[in-house]
Amino acid sequence: MYINDFSTYLKNRFGKKIYKISLDAGMTCPNRDGRLDTRGCIFCSEGGSGDFASSCKLSITEQISQGKNRVSKKIADDKGSGQYIAYFQAYTNTYAPTEKLRKIYMEAALNDDIVAISIATRPDCIDEEIMSLIYEIHMIKPIFIELGLQTSKESSYKYIRRGYDNFIFENAIKLIDKFNDKISTNDNHIHIIVHTIIGLPGETYEDMVNTVRYINKFPIHGIKLQLLHILKNTDLAIEYEKNPFKVLSLEEYTDILIKLLKNIRPDIVIHRMTGDGPKNILIAPEWSKNKRNVLNHINRQLSIQDVIQGAAYLQDKGE
Repeated sequence: MYINDFSTYLKNRFGKKIYKISLDAGMTCPNRDGRLDTRGCIFCSEGGSGDFASSCKLSITEQISQGKNRVSKKIADDKGSGQYIAYFQAYTNTYAPTEKLRKIYMEAALNDDIVAISIATRPDCIDEEIMSLIYEIHMIKPIFIELGLQTSKESSYKYIRRGYDNFIFENAIKLIDKFNDKISTNDNHIHIIVHTIIGLPGETYEDMVNTVRYINKFPIHGIKLQLLHILKNTDLAIEYEKNPFKVLSLEEYTDILIKLLKNIRPDIVIHRMTGDGPKNILIAPEWSKNKRNVLNHINRQLSIQDVIQGAAYLQDKGE
């Protein structure tokens, strides 16, 4: 079995276990403020994927302190001092004037306990000026840029109201890669992480494989494979109530996940294999509430089936 997992990558790079602290920098999104739409993506909760973050009313330093307290027991169990990734998670974290972005990124970068910064954003919210700032901060602390692609299928990304076409994603990759050309080694690059969703209504297994094959073509460093969650107070929840659509079982999800892993380039780091929605607003799938059970089931099947990440990808290339 071989999976190029994020936890192992972090241990190899930083020499110890690293914890992620979710932050809310008080951003919004062009899909919410009227630039593109006011409704958000069809699946997006009121927290804008930042449901586990601290309050944006606190400073970045205060949020980091709160986050450290939340994981303090885990650190005690690991018998060591904590080091962390500052994860700007809620909404679109490059969607602000560069003066504001500089302030929040720098506040995180200068924190002694922060070893890296992760920025969740949209491909249509990155430009030359923002990338110049990110490159500057990256010279202080490593940066991961997380791009929400979700799917490469046109009918699907229009259905979820993503708000941009695939060529916008491709242009963002090219822009980030242009700045990475200034950096000598791949491991020191600004890492590009792509978000995908497994189980979008109407998507077939082949559609999901095609998204992975599409991503494989680009100089990305990581991928997040996210289970579709139906959350309260979203348009997806309203549709599910009116016209219930098929939701994957744990067994079906695991089967698709394994097939996708076999098609992902072996050098791409797997940052996530499922994801968990907040229990108080989760409608479906119910089985995803038991995160430990889900991960145990997935890991057991990976082991039983001796899954090799990239096996199908290499076979298709004749290697």
